[in-house]
Order: sequence, then structure tokens, then C-alpha cells
Amino acid sequence: MNKKLCLGIGLLLSSVSQSYAADTADLAKQLSNPVAAMVSVPFQFNYDEKIGANENIERYQLNIQPVIPISLNEDWNLISRTVLPVLYQTYGDNSKYDDWGTGDIVQSLFLSPVKSGPGGIIWGVGPAMLLPTASEKTLGADQWGLGPTAVALKQKNGWTFGALANHIWAVEHKDNTEGINSTFFQPFVSYTYPSSLTLALNSEITYDWNSEDATVPINVTATKIVNLNGQLISVGGGVRYWADDTTGSAKEWGGRLIASFIFPK
Repeated sequence: MNKKLCLGIGLLLSSVSQSYAADTADLAKQLSNPVAAMVSVPFQFNYDEKIGANENIERYQLNIQPVIPISLNEDWNLISRTVLPVLYQTYGDNSKYDDWGTGDIVQSLFLSPVKSGPGGIIWGVGPAMLLPTASEKTLGADQWGLGPTAVALKQKNGWTFGALANHIWAVEHKDNTEGINSTFFQPFVSYTYPSSLTLALNSEITYDWNSEDATVPINVTATKIVNLNGQLISVGGGVRYWADDTTGSAKEWGGRLIASFIFPK
């Protein structure tokens, strides 16, 4: 084969490879942005143990988390983020049956500007809603909840850092139960390499204002975008450590697996 032709083909393939790497790295950065204008469907599988006062409960939880952006006009987007948990719990006790089913949905809507603000700050605000969709009483709060949610972050040179928060109050609950009054706070930082490999560190802090107790899991994960028969998927996993816990929460170590299906425009 002609040497010039071989060289041209080589340069073309190299250019395509570099372009693909750049595209996937950009998509990985968008996945790190909770209010990115990109459709994605993350499946997040979590394993935790030593739950409850007797530390004999194990929980397997799959969070289905579709993200759907809606363009309102040339200046504003509405980002829908849904968290639907599917749980399976074992009790280490032959006298009690295992529980499995859906948990309560948390639905958030963020009004977010298309362009970042001063200093490159990306932000969004809106309502967060708790929907009593649990299939078993042990898997949900059995009440409706509503409150505000907000996110703010900055992305630069591969880095993403920011925080997401919400607070939910009960708006309807049974007379013999205490209404939810809970704050969720998620600080996060990640770095995305040109190969689309993303290393992330975050916490998912929950504070219960009724009991004045907090749970503080620390999560460390690594993910990378792969192409599976034309479908882009960010896959990976990591570990978590419960830096602060309660009687009813998980304790010590847990694990996480992630598969996020990406649907770029």
C-alpha cells in the first residue's frame, strides 16, 4: 500500500480516536453536573450491612435515577431528577421474612440557566417532593413530603466541585406518626481525565430534625464511559464508609456499583 495513503489513514484514525476521547470526556463531565442538559438514566446499586439496633440487617438497594432536561426557552432549562429505590432487606433472623420492593420516590425539579453565571458558577433551584410509593411499610415513610432543593457547582480543567441540598417536610401523614423533617446535603468533588475516567468523592449527609441525628456516609467511586453496541454507558463502582451513623442506619463499610446510560443530543 502507498506509504502516503497509510500515513493518511493513520492520521485519520488518530484524529477520530482523539475526537471520540474528547467527546466522551465532555459527556463524563456532564454526568458530574446534576443540572446538565443531557438525558441520562443512572442505575446505582448499593450494599450496606450492620443496619438496626442489633446490626443484623443487610440491605441491597438499586436506585433508578432518570435525569430529563426540558428546554423552557433560550435562557432557561427545567431539569427533572427522579430517585426510585428498589430494595431487598435480609434480617439474619429465621423468624422474620425478608422484605423487598420499591421505596419512596424523591422527585426534584431544578430551574437552571442555560449559561453559567459569574465565575462559571452553574446552579439550579426548585422543589423536592417525597412520594409515598413504598410497596412495604418497612421500606418507606408512608407520607407525602415537600420542600426546596438547590445545587451549585463549578467545572474547570477537568475538576467538578459543588454541593446539592434539599429539605423535606411532611405535608400529609397519619396522626400516630411523626411528620418528616429532614435535610439532605451532598457535597461533591470529582476529576475527569481525557479518557473519560472520573474519580469522585462525595458524602450524602442526612439530618433528621425530629431525632436530631445525622448519618454521614463517605463515597469514593471511579467510573468510565464505554460504548456497548452503540450505547454509551458510564460504568464503575466504589466503596463507602459510614463516618457517622445512627441506631437504625448502616454502619462501617458498604459498596456501590454504577451504570449510567447516556443519551446525548
